[in-house]
Amino acid sequence: MLASQHNSTEAVVRHDWTREEVEALYAMPFNDLLFKAQVVHRQHFDPNQVQVSTLLSIKTGACPEDCKYCPQSARYDTGLEKERLLEIEKVIERAKEAKQTGSTRFCMGAAWRNPKERDMPYLTQMVAEVKAMGLETCMTLGMLTRDQAVALKQAGLDYYNHNLDTSPEFYGDIITTRTYQDRLDTLQNVREAGMNVCSGGIVGMGETLSDRASLLIQLANLPEQPQSVPINMLVKVDGTPLDKLDDMEPFDFIRTIAVARIMMPKSHVRLSAGREQMNEQMQALCFMAGANSIFYGCKLLTTSNPDTHEDVVLFKKLGINSERTREYSDEAHQLALEEAIEQQNTPQSELFYDATEKGQTESA
Repeated sequence: MLASQHNSTEAVVRHDWTREEVEALYAMPFNDLLFKAQVVHRQHFDPNQVQVSTLLSIKTGACPEDCKYCPQSARYDTGLEKERLLEIEKVIERAKEAKQTGSTRFCMGAAWRNPKERDMPYLTQMVAEVKAMGLETCMTLGMLTRDQAVALKQAGLDYYNHNLDTSPEFYGDIITTRTYQDRLDTLQNVREAGMNVCSGGIVGMGETLSDRASLLIQLANLPEQPQSVPINMLVKVDGTPLDKLDDMEPFDFIRTIAVARIMMPKSHVRLSAGREQMNEQMQALCFMAGANSIFYGCKLLTTSNPDTHEDVVLFKKLGINSERTREYSDEAHQLALEEAIEQQNTPQSELFYDATEKGQTESA
């Protein structure tokens, strides 16, 4: 059903959502909520098209922050290897593989509190070279100053990811090394630099339904709603403070996707971390609820993600196409996919140099 068939009741972008309204959405019967979300989704998007992105960690571990969910924090013993920097040419190599397997956006993530000025020439060159390949570019580097945001925009960065993580009320139970306002300030710097904002959160960290509602209110009531909204389901990693939490109820996660779609009708809602723990049926319900973006590949920074070929199989079962990949024939796409899967089996140690060795570039 096309958007024109719903014009009389088309969802409008609002910035005045209240807690009572959002909690009422969560309280709807499940089928009614999914139907409402699907109607809103079809007003603005092709319901059988999903944006495909690839995320690459360009600097892993040794982060000074204390986010209780994150294995990259230096404060927790998770077995993650010491800090390493990925060379620019290896980033380009991975970007080429991502494009071959159908990704339209390449996201680069670094475990930093914020990038230092000495890092900026390296980062801007990386953005420019990936952008020149015809891919959309996205980065997540921690907090940004206004000048850093402008420099990344001038280099060609399309999206900047900086999640709010959870509600303002629950935030202090999860993170103490930066404030909620720090995060909002970074989003403002990104917006004012002219970049698209990618911002969402994590559910399943022990928060209440009211906290989930409050997170979505924060996102939807921003001066401009994020163009991309990743909804992550907690991936419990041994050694982090949240590793013993009970699993999240799957229907509660699907409800969160649906409510996000209703509140932010024009945003891409990304089914993000935690997808490896979801069976095909749960992922299908998330797509029905309005999720229309995923990450391809075997890693989301440091936690597992479904293999690319598994996503292709699921898309085929559901009749879903990835956005802007139709220039590939089925045969070419399949061949590129098989090559990429084989390349993914190459030991990752070959892709890195040790940033802690004397004479190498510093980064922290």
